[in-house]
Amino acid sequence: MKKWLLALSLLGVSAFADDAETAVAAVAAVAEPVLNSGDTAWMMMSTALVMLMTPIGLALFYGGMTRAKNVLNTYAMVFGAFAVGFVAWIVAGYSVAFGTMDGSMNQVIGGFGNVMLSGISWTEFASVDLGQLYPKYVFVVFQGTFAAITIAIVAGSVIERMKFSTWMVFAAIWTVVVYAPITHMVWGGGYLFNEGTLDFAGGTVVHMNGGLAGLVLALLLGKRSGYPKTAMKPASVVLTAAGAGLLWFGWYGFNGGSAFGANAIAGVAFLTTTIAAAVATLTWIVIEYAVFKKPTLLGAASGAIAGLVAITPAAGFVGVSGAFIIGIMGALIAFFGVTALKKKLGYDDSLDAFGVHFLAGLWGAVATGIFALNDKALLWDGPLKASDDRMGQIMVQLESVLVVGAFTLIGTVIVYFIAMALTGGSRVNEEQESQGLDESVHGERGFNL
Repeated sequence: MKKWLLALSLLGVSAFADDAETAVAAVAAVAEPVLNSGDTAWMMMSTALVMLMTPIGLALFYGGMTRAKNVLNTYAMVFGAFAVGFVAWIVAGYSVAFGTMDGSMNQVIGGFGNVMLSGISWTEFASVDLGQLYPKYVFVVFQGTFAAITIAIVAGSVIERMKFSTWMVFAAIWTVVVYAPITHMVWGGGYLFNEGTLDFAGGTVVHMNGGLAGLVLALLLGKRSGYPKTAMKPASVVLTAAGAGLLWFGWYGFNGGSAFGANAIAGVAFLTTTIAAAVATLTWIVIEYAVFKKPTLLGAASGAIAGLVAITPAAGFVGVSGAFIIGIMGALIAFFGVTALKKKLGYDDSLDAFGVHFLAGLWGAVATGIFALNDKALLWDGPLKASDDRMGQIMVQLESVLVVGAFTLIGTVIVYFIAMALTGGSRVNEEQESQGLDESVHGERGFNL
């Protein structure tokens, strides 16, 4: 009798086990991640908007400010930077920025496990744990457009005198050696990320990084022939204003896309981006009228970009009042940078990449700690990540500014000398500079008038 009872008990356990396994399988099937078509569509559109910013928006913005004999070369440097920067990103930049490896070096670089995107499947999602149910390939391309525009920003400091070949080599190496590690440190799980740095869409990663690298190159290359005594009037302020408008339009993908989904935080970024850009435009106009008695279109366009730069690290973290203050101060600081500071120090930052991108980006990075809403649903990982103490977050933001600044400074100098050695010099000769780089380098004209 006992043997029969034992046999029946074992059969019951076996049946229960089978049922449990079936139930687990059923739950797993229900829990299987499913592509979110809305988020996927938004991220693809955001990527396209950011792409629009570089070979069209920034190229026109920079090209219009350049002298007529260098318009085409300026456009080519931006256009080429986007292409070579994106290729470098796919080859190794993404792996260095978002790859994973063990050891202390993971605080600075992600590793080399995803070189040429190896190990990433086309069916893989961006991040299931964070609810990012769109293809990882889309995330790769989205982040690649950030890498490309960052190196393109650098061009604004060195146009009209840098060899095109040196520029292209520099852009490729810099994207991997400087941009990608900074991206990892801030966004990819590296040192500054772990410290609690807040950078919604690239105040440190993109704008401070690109603006400071531009100043370093400008100082290493030296001033343009005749600067500052020779008048260097822009070829077309209208082109610059059109470029600013396209940049503003594309910035909705830049900031809104950094919410990584079609969600409420993307809506916050949309609103704060528009507020900061608009109020910064008006601020610059008022300052120019007060100082020079003439509000210029170039000033209005510059103000808009300064406001967009300043709000970038804070876009999804701040409210309406924060966006207003960040935009106003962004314009004031950038105006000071491109006028008084530039004149006082005497550096030749051709199109003011440092004055607008670095200084406004630095302000935005620090202002994020000041104005970020202590809202658990808004910030990435709950309350202010450094501590509940506001000053603690501000100190973390200041640390990020210092670390990124030091890394960019040292890395840019090293990459510059490597590129110069590989291309036999970094600067065009006097005859080419005098003739203009459109014809002497490219054999074309920007305007056939």
